Amino acid sequence: MSNHLKGQTSPYLLQHAENPVYWYPWGEEAFEKALREDKPIFLSIGYSTCHWCHVMARESFEDPRTAEILNQNFISIKVDREERPDIDSVYMNTCQALTGSGGWPMSIFMTAEQKPFFAGTYFPPESRYGTVGFPDLLLAIAKKWKDSRTELLDSAEKILAYISRQDKESPGKSSQDLPELAADIFSKSFDERNGGFGAAPKFPTPHNLIFLILYSKIRNNRTAFRQAEITLEKMRRGGIFDHIGFGFSRYSTDKYYLVPHFEKMLYDNALLILAYCSAYKASGNTGLLDTAEKTAEYIFREMTGELGEFYSAQDADSEGEEGKYYVWSKKEIYKVLGTEKGVRFCEYFGITEEGNFEGRNIPNLLNGREISDEFEVQKKLLYNYRKSRARLHLDDKVLTSWNSLMICAMSMLYRVTGNRSYLSAAERAYQFIEQYLSEGNLLYVSCRNHVRSVRGFLDEYAYYTMALLSLYETTSKSGYLARAEQICGETKKQFEDPHGGFFLYGTQNSTLITRPKETYDGALPSGNSVMAYCLVRLSQITSDAQVDKLFEPGSQAGQAGTEEHYRKAAEQQLAFMAGESGHYPAGYSMFLIAKLFYDDPPQKITVVILKDEKPENIFSQLPLYADVSLKTEDETHALLNGKTTYYVCKNHMCLPPANEI
Repeated sequence: MSNHLKGQTSPYLLQHAENPVYWYPWGEEAFEKALREDKPIFLSIGYSTCHWCHVMARESFEDPRTAEILNQNFISIKVDREERPDIDSVYMNTCQALTGSGGWPMSIFMTAEQKPFFAGTYFPPESRYGTVGFPDLLLAIAKKWKDSRTELLDSAEKILAYISRQDKESPGKSSQDLPELAADIFSKSFDERNGGFGAAPKFPTPHNLIFLILYSKIRNNRTAFRQAEITLEKMRRGGIFDHIGFGFSRYSTDKYYLVPHFEKMLYDNALLILAYCSAYKASGNTGLLDTAEKTAEYIFREMTGELGEFYSAQDADSEGEEGKYYVWSKKEIYKVLGTEKGVRFCEYFGITEEGNFEGRNIPNLLNGREISDEFEVQKKLLYNYRKSRARLHLDDKVLTSWNSLMICAMSMLYRVTGNRSYLSAAERAYQFIEQYLSEGNLLYVSCRNHVRSVRGFLDEYAYYTMALLSLYETTSKSGYLARAEQICGETKKQFEDPHGGFFLYGTQNSTLITRPKETYDGALPSGNSVMAYCLVRLSQITSDAQVDKLFEPGSQAGQAGTEEHYRKAAEQQLAFMAGESGHYPAGYSMFLIAKLFYDDPPQKITVVILKDEKPENIFSQLPLYADVSLKTEDETHALLNGKTTYYVCKNHMCLPPANEI
């Protein structure tokens, strides 16, 4: 049978389209039905590659008895958190307020007016070990709705009042050295032996590592860089990195980075490419660059569409079992590679008879062996065999915000390596967003099969502005800067709060019971943190454009007054975020990156190159954190000695032109 999800485009919703539960998508039809039939709403939020979402679906939503209880007593709504981050944010705040934690699947019980009165995450099919079973919970709530509804409604009003107060709380003020405080917090929780911060589970959180790398460079703090570098190396060696097919899983369930939660997300891999490139540029360690390039190889091979768009995620489960696709027995290795090569491969990657994960093996290099390309042929054989023995679910929707992150990653890879395939990938993804995910200055959250979902939220606009700035920094094409300014202007128009910061949803989005303003960086940097970065960089880049006019008369980028406009906006956003982050600055790394850029602006390097000089040869010689503008000799007469010429400016002062950087 089919329910009301049949016509949706979200892979997550479509996974539930044949459930015996009468699911509805979020919308007026469901709310009106709940009012008409005088029923509470059960709201289930998840995403298509979520392991525990699959477990609860098998145990409860595919179970006819449980479905019957839901259908008789509730109106059931399914939401894809990746398509509706606004709904996810509002009810995640509820879940965290009521339970002290949150996660997916998220289970919310609420009124037809969308007011929540009970929240949780995964519930088992039967009551056990002090945890209520899902059918028992449904029956208890249904009984309470009939017998003592006033108590539930009073609870809903109190919960709504509480989360509304949280959203409206004004930030404090902070005059402290927030980057130093954050670096100190990271240092105190750093795991010297295994890398990472704190205990298991360990999430990559690459923006924390990028902050530490930038902080170490600007503040000359070797300790901060060492912590980032050790963490990056341990992740590369551990099972969180797929040594056969490359790319990183979402997080490590242990403190060693050995056993991952096996799903792979586009955003993690984009941010990790940025982190590994940054660390390579700061250290010259080619192993770090190799990891970034292998991650990009995975993205091209597994996560890229025909038009250059990037898909969202790959599942942790195959054939109903988490990690089955990725793990090996020694016997299997011998079968594919032969005994002689199999023995050497198993010794190198720590593969044993007893295994390191539920009797099987996750290949890893935590044994300390040197990382090398010695087994590339064997990896390809195992990769092809692995694809033939099982199939992973691919979430092939295209998210604007995550694609924007990958544009940033590919742009940086090009600047670091000079490999034009990376720049081509970034520009193709940009063209896809322009064609399928934008309408004038309006952005959309996602599309699948070229069908768009809802209009974008703050993250779409903030991340896309950042991607456009990255493309401008990489190519010096003024069109990217002009587009960044357009999208930034639309962001301020739709989302800006005159009292400080930016709301999660804007004037083009539907209204929910509260209007959150997210500032804390989780697995992804918050939209407010990214906006702080974008405004700082726009103020600096438009200022640099005035320098460019020395070399390119008539340039339209960065008109008079633009720099001052962005400078004031940047200062306001930095002040707002300083107040928000003062209680725990280590949770606001992207904002701290913006602050470091603002406090210590990168040097401006204008490079006038010969007609036959390739830009990629230039970038590899330049600092990563520098504003580079490339000009060719036919645009200017400012060549020195008829050779490629560098003009370096910083702190309102320019050095004499030189032929060597």
